[in-house]
Amino acid sequence: MTQKDQRTDAASEKDREKWMARFQVRLAMQPGVDRAVVLQAVKDVTVHCAETGEHPRSAFGDPDAHAVRTAERLVPADRAARARQRNAVADAFDSVFKKAGDIAGL
Repeated sequence: MTQKDQRTDAASEKDREKWMARFQVRLAMQPGVDRAVVLQAVKDVTVHCAETGEHPRSAFGDPDAHAVRTAERLVPADRAARARQRNAVADAFDSVFKKAGDIAGL
């Protein structure tokens, strides 16, 4: 293997790692996603890419969009809805505390 091939392989591997890291972070941010969902999704992507030799971007596209699609596929709708509702309540409390802090000059 030539030095150029090694650099190309290293760059490709680094890009693959970046794609996977972004996918994992974006997936974890989706409502109702837990550790088991992230692990299953990473396994699915890894197995597919190992079997086909495809880069995850070629196979699945943008990691953010794939994270949304994966969450929709793997997280039950009722669990995602409950998580969204909890997030909305937490956001409302944060907003109230921020306004209270602004009023108090904190």
